[in-house]
Amino acid sequence: MLTVEALSVEYALPDGPLRAVDEVSFTLASGEALVLLGESGSGKSTVARACLGMAGRGARTRGRVLLDGDDLLTADERTLSRIRGRRIGYVPQDPSGYLDPLRRIGPQIAGMLRRHRAAAGRRAAAAAVPGLLAAAGVPDPERVARAFPHELSGGLRQRAAVALAVSCGPRLLVADEPTTALDALVRAQVLDLLRALCAERDLALLLVTHDLAAAHRIGGRVAVLRDGRLVRTGPAAEVLAGYPHPVDVPAARPGARR
Repeated sequence: MLTVEALSVEYALPDGPLRAVDEVSFTLASGEALVLLGESGSGKSTVARACLGMAGRGARTRGRVLLDGDDLLTADERTLSRIRGRRIGYVPQDPSGYLDPLRRIGPQIAGMLRRHRAAAGRRAAAAAVPGLLAAAGVPDPERVARAFPHELSGGLRQRAAVALAVSCGPRLLVADEPTTALDALVRAQVLDLLRALCAERDLALLLVTHDLAAAHRIGGRVAVLRDGRLVRTGPAAEVLAGYPHPVDVPAARPGARR
């Protein structure tokens, strides 16, 4: 489904080129979760952005990033704009910078459905919104659909961002540090939601994090990056065995508002 082959990303700096990612390769199948684990500056977010066709202005890329055989590194922006949202969903670190602050949540999700022709008209798109929010664990989805992003808690904003990301039924979900700004209990809830969506919808999940607790909670496979290079990859239990195991935080009861 997703195949990354010898991916390198280099940026031109005043004192010389910086290679942020160096010959990284991995595969990700439908229904599988892969955690890209590394410290700040390890290159993990650059890999994720390359998988979205968004390596950045001035970036020089080598290798291949194949989504069902289509190379995202050579695709033009028009093609990529059709792929993002429809075939690849994205969950950001900070939903406040991702959600439009001037539009209510419902119209934003309905707009995504219409843009990618995932609903038959305005009424069908609007009618689909509460179900999508409910599937993302949002209590009282009708109220949340009428709310502006700033009227919601951080946890509800992130759940709304998840609903937006999966609204058009993508094959791949890329989540870049999606729980950094949340408290421990809400972090656990959002991670459990991502893991459940991966299983229920046969989604491939690429999760970027520096957080060992998040890596433990998602499970699946873990790929460790250091200085732009992939230094270890394998089943989560095996790769994380040498790291201290964090205390798991139980999820709150269903419907609890956070």
